[in-house]
Amino acid sequence: MDFTPPTTDQVLALRVSAGIDELAAHERFEAASPDLVEAIVEGIGALAAGEWAPLNRLGDTEGAKWSDGTVTLPAGFADAYRAFVEQGWNAIAGPVDHGGQGLPFALATCVLETLGAANMGFALLPMLTVGAIEALDHHGSEAQKALYLPKLVSGEWSGTMNLTEPQAGSDVGALRSTAVPITEGPHAGKYRIAGTKIFITFGEHDLAENIIHLVLARTPGAPTGTRGISLFIVPKFHVNADGTPGARNDVRCVSIEHKLGIHASPTCVMSYGDHGECIGELVGHENEGLKAMFTMMNSARINVGSQGVQIAERAYQQARAYARDRVQSARAGAADKTPVAIIEHPDVRRMLLRMRALTEGARALLYYTAGQIDRGTLGDAAAQKRAEVLVPMLKAWGTDVGCEVTSLGVQVHGGMGFIEETGAAQHYRDARIAPIYEGTNGIQAADLVTRKLGYDNGGVLQALMADIIAEMEDVPEVAALARDVAAIATWMTTSATLDDRLAGSVPFTTMCAAAVAGWQLARQARATGDDAKTAVTMFFNRTIVPEMRGLGSAAMAGAALVYQLDTDALLA
Repeated sequence: MDFTPPTTDQVLALRVSAGIDELAAHERFEAASPDLVEAIVEGIGALAAGEWAPLNRLGDTEGAKWSDGTVTLPAGFADAYRAFVEQGWNAIAGPVDHGGQGLPFALATCVLETLGAANMGFALLPMLTVGAIEALDHHGSEAQKALYLPKLVSGEWSGTMNLTEPQAGSDVGALRSTAVPITEGPHAGKYRIAGTKIFITFGEHDLAENIIHLVLARTPGAPTGTRGISLFIVPKFHVNADGTPGARNDVRCVSIEHKLGIHASPTCVMSYGDHGECIGELVGHENEGLKAMFTMMNSARINVGSQGVQIAERAYQQARAYARDRVQSARAGAADKTPVAIIEHPDVRRMLLRMRALTEGARALLYYTAGQIDRGTLGDAAAQKRAEVLVPMLKAWGTDVGCEVTSLGVQVHGGMGFIEETGAAQHYRDARIAPIYEGTNGIQAADLVTRKLGYDNGGVLQALMADIIAEMEDVPEVAALARDVAAIATWMTTSATLDDRLAGSVPFTTMCAAAVAGWQLARQARATGDDAKTAVTMFFNRTIVPEMRGLGSAAMAGAALVYQLDTDALLA
């Protein structure tokens, strides 16, 4: 199926929700002129449609292949990745001192959204590299930045994030990988790394010249739990002083997983130090690794939220095209009994409008979040706190939207949607991982109600809802949802127990996200005056927002309800 980049809606979201023109008024981002913004959106759209999208189906059916520690991608992927690097797309928001363009994060968000809509599995490669750049730029030494960042920023080298171990998933503090200081020889001052990591995205592949692994491990005598974790740079190939790759490090890919979806993204089992000679460099200080890794994880959580938008956009485009071409049955109640395209039937029209409204709503939330992050970069502390509150909403609701929209895409296809050859099932399968990795959506919701809700004694979230209420006087549905959220937030911060908050965290997070999305959709509709955007926004407000308000009871139901059955009775 052909892919058409959603450039018009992206430019609108950049302008209204991210506030790109306002960002460009600052010296740091002054290069982000309207002409450059449109050129970037259109340029990445051309690459995505022309070179990445045609590989999407091949990536699913053939996928990454493992053989004796080597992982290869299907024919065409190397050329498509080379084009991405040569055209400079990986460097959009990278640090200027190391070859980046220093443009707003919101523009880099657009690059990844477009690539991921074209080919979600493939786009995980640059997504993880962006996270590695963030971690090293914030926590690496000047020498490490000079040695590693130029090639990571260009995309010539890729990056990974190594947290999970067979016995340590979300409980990162249970990891057992070790890092022993080296006191003598050519690697003095570095560490010997040993351990096994699982679920490592693009941990091995044949597309980049070198792979820079960021690995969590424990030094001798480190405290137990998360307090004793350190972060290390472990390159696939040692890096010479002149920045060129040297000898192979003692790290290998043991296998890749056979997954439900994203087959173009190798999910690797990595073994470090099989021969006792895996060399790593400490990032920052010992026992402070989780702080550095959270910088990378925060970047990844935003971009995983974007993945929900990406796959929803692709599924919507395919369902829309199928509904336009599939002719079946006359329109109910019509005098003319000639069969019509199924897009004319009310329920199919409802599904398509829901798909579009959810996709555009999640995109509005994505770019609003990105714009707040950019303002935080410029020194706006309030925007930075707001961005931190928005991230779990985006990751959780954005990926839930991806799952719902891809499921609706299968439904629009009817029985043909259940047949692999149509491609609708691939989107459904690809989408399902996003609510799981980079912290499950339950973990995102727990983060919101246990940490982020406490910012300024609840004031950060309340200020966000107050802004929505004040601006949505003429959109009563959204204003009412924001009032509901504010009331529940007050209950959670003043009356609810910790268990009560956690029991209601998922519906509460969904309500929060939808309130922000509805707000931003309404702002976009006002700004453009476009009939289509107005209609989509009205559909969101009148059908989706009431559903979100209905989650209020679940958000405040309390923990007693979920523990009414004891464990034995629940398992009976």
